[in-house]
Amino acid sequence: MNRREILRTTSLGSLGLLATRTFPTALGQTRAPGANERIRIGIVGFSDRLVSSLLPAFKAVSGPFNCEIVGVSDIWSRRREDSEKWFTKNMGKAVPTYRNNEEMYEKADLDAVIISTADFQHALHCIEAVKAGCDVYCEKPFAETMADNRAALKAVKETGKIVQIGSQRRSGETYKAAHDYLRSGKFGPIVAAEMSWNVNQPGRWRRPDLVAKVREQDVDWKRFLMNRPEAAFDARKFLEYRLFWPYSSGIPGQWMCHQIDTIHWFTGLPHPRSVAANGGIYQWKDGRSNFDTLTAVFDYGPLDDPSQGFQVTYTSRNSNSAGGTKEIYYSNGGELNLDTGKVSNNGGLTKEMASPMKMEPNLLADFKLEGQGGASTAANMGSDPLTNAHMLNWLECLRSRKETNAPVEAGYQHSIATIMANAAARTGERVTFDEKTQEVMAGGKVFHL
Repeated sequence: MNRREILRTTSLGSLGLLATRTFPTALGQTRAPGANERIRIGIVGFSDRLVSSLLPAFKAVSGPFNCEIVGVSDIWSRRREDSEKWFTKNMGKAVPTYRNNEEMYEKADLDAVIISTADFQHALHCIEAVKAGCDVYCEKPFAETMADNRAALKAVKETGKIVQIGSQRRSGETYKAAHDYLRSGKFGPIVAAEMSWNVNQPGRWRRPDLVAKVREQDVDWKRFLMNRPEAAFDARKFLEYRLFWPYSSGIPGQWMCHQIDTIHWFTGLPHPRSVAANGGIYQWKDGRSNFDTLTAVFDYGPLDDPSQGFQVTYTSRNSNSAGGTKEIYYSNGGELNLDTGKVSNNGGLTKEMASPMKMEPNLLADFKLEGQGGASTAANMGSDPLTNAHMLNWLECLRSRKETNAPVEAGYQHSIATIMANAAARTGERVTFDEKTQEVMAGGKVFHL
């Protein structure tokens, strides 16, 4: 079979995915650039996030690694035109564009790709990439359904490709210092964590001017849908997908996955034991189906010992920015605040409270964690030090072949948590996770689209 025939006939049916293409070893899966050989990188999706943050980060840190961007795939003709203009202006020359991933993988001879497409497509595009022989930088959320999540994890592990999930907190010095401090035992057992992400932005995830310019004939709508249910063309769902399920879970997949990821990283716990959540569209009644306000409560702890654990509360609203972001871990002796980057005895057990119970006080020593503070709510709206550091780590690993700061398991685990939160909010049920089947369970039933 030639390349084109392989591309057309291979499918992911055995993995439970529909209408998704794979690219087997015939397309260069065994290719590995030598120590001095140039790394050829492709772009999957010429998105706002790519232009505002990922490409500036790449430009800032890629110099020592002898790599170049040699192709851009996008299913909208306008984005391909925008790509040519951007690269001409910012990189000195236009980069070849392709109508879809199949065409790019067939013609561009790639070593790696940066994936920045719609939320629900990330896992599927990651599968395509690793089966085409490419290492991957994949934006979050990694997956919005467990079927996609399991399939992508399986593909990455089978191919052994280098994958960096776009959970850039894992490359931040403050977060690394927090990880080491918590793992040292000095903080004591975590008793609770509070996380929030609040903005007041009517235009967040909205693109009204651009929506008006989308024409169905300029978009490959069927390729956009991938394995989602067949639906009529909708310009808003194509560009404002973050507002509409099942193309995005909205708040859980966009914001919560960043913060909940630190729980897994810091503790080594793979996912919540249970989640309860509630929310609604309270302010921005603009036709969206995803909530503008959400509160989720997670139970974390050893899977085999329900007597041990802690609670995580997560809140997010799009209608009032008071409080901004918050990521605070609590122990009996005080708190670790990732916004300020400080450990303090705030809330710790004082002598006055301990003495009546014949206990010793428990107060942490105050100190400042190394590095910069936590990411703000504007982190995804432009380039930031965390993204630069995360891109740098990926490029280093492309050369060293070492594991990245945010390997595929990080994406798999944060996806479990976000899917559980989404399921709890949409069904009103207390949601759990079945270890044996690796399924999210809501009211005793598997959560589906």
